[in-house]
Amino acid sequence: MAHAIAAGEEDVHVIGFPGCYDNVYAIRLMLALARHPNIGAVLAVGLGCEYTQPEKLATVVRESGRPAEWFFIQQNGGTRSSIARGKETVARLRNRIRTETRRVPMALGDLTVGCECGGSDATSGLAGNPAVGAFFDRLVDAGGRAVFEETVEMIGLREVMRARAATPQAAEELGLAYDKAVHYCQSVQQYSIAPGNFAGGLTTIEEKSLGAFAKGGSRPIQGVIRVAEPPRGPGLWVLDSVPDEHFMQFGYTNPNDTEGLMDLISVGSQVILFVTGRGSVIGSPIAPLVKITGNSATFRAMEEDMDFDAGRVLSGELSLAEAGRELSALVAAVAAASPANRSGSAIVSTSSCTSTRTRPRSRQAAAHECPEAEQCV
Repeated sequence: MAHAIAAGEEDVHVIGFPGCYDNVYAIRLMLALARHPNIGAVLAVGLGCEYTQPEKLATVVRESGRPAEWFFIQQNGGTRSSIARGKETVARLRNRIRTETRRVPMALGDLTVGCECGGSDATSGLAGNPAVGAFFDRLVDAGGRAVFEETVEMIGLREVMRARAATPQAAEELGLAYDKAVHYCQSVQQYSIAPGNFAGGLTTIEEKSLGAFAKGGSRPIQGVIRVAEPPRGPGLWVLDSVPDEHFMQFGYTNPNDTEGLMDLISVGSQVILFVTGRGSVIGSPIAPLVKITGNSATFRAMEEDMDFDAGRVLSGELSLAEAGRELSALVAAVAAASPANRSGSAIVSTSSCTSTRTRPRSRQAAAHECPEAEQCV
């Protein structure tokens, strides 16, 4: 039903939970997505007999300062009338967003930026992820929040992770997150390395982990956060998205790129960086997705989908510090651009929910439009 309401509607997307049983994790995730900074309004739609109640979702969203409405399909006459009501409500909410939303000045330090990698090859750890790490150092130094995840791709780095901890508590959190990731990989009998990684020049999970960890830059790690939990303060944070042990084991899958992006968005990331060596066509609702590759051949071969060529570090065209500065300017340009930072309407349902889908207005050329990132957001 929510998909039918969203069909053909500008800046409206469906997110949500397809299950009927009481699920605290799903409710927490939907509430986080519905109150994300890039979301302008929410319509919550329910059948009428699920544990997840759209009225309660809408109430919490309204308390966050944005408009929200809800209804039950069972109390609205059925399919056609519910679709018609949903589309009328979306139009009304969209008009409120466009007439009431004000642009305000922001600096780089006001941003929360998330990062993950997928389709990695040897260049990911040599250039793609280190370029993000150089940018993350700049973001942290400016007072912003940098979040990176994939603890299943930190296998073999337990003491390396703990050595980066800002506090003893952070070191304990990192150790626990690492141990859980190892146990999870053992329980599903699979580590996060695939044939495409081998074809791209990676040899072991430990080698891949070293490259993946490079996106964390060099600043101290403040601690570990969970899905739908915003960073507890400025600085660099690790997101633990590995499923906890649960009495209902069905429904859990090996963490994947699409899930990872939504997890990063759920903690408040206004912009997402996605590093890929082999190439990817993944997209993201709610937050703009900037695709970065350390492989210049991939950048040329997938020009329609890639946004930043970090392979220039390997060719000597850029230093790593220069790549970090250029990426910083690109992120600022994406955050400042219209419609990339435009608030959008959202439909939320007990079975689905919608939100904005944004994309950078341009690729790495946007970085040159905004040489001083801190002044552009």
